[in-house]
Amino acid sequence: MWKIVVGFVVFAAISLFVIMKAGDQVDMSGEKHGADAVHVPEPAPAAPAVEAPAAEAPAAPAEAK
Repeated sequence: MWKIVVGFVVFAAISLFVIMKAGDQVDMSGEKHGADAVHVPEPAPAAPAVEAPAAEAPAAPAEAK
């Protein structure tokens, strides 16, 4: 029985420590959906500009003899 009490006290102490360290950044309201959910997606990284090599003019066909 005493192990349950000690486990509860340790868990409560760790929980309070984490909450106190996080300050007002902890959102305890649960899962959000719809208009309440604020999610700003990160912009995709810009692809580096790669220039295509200039197309060379085809060589003149060799005349068959």
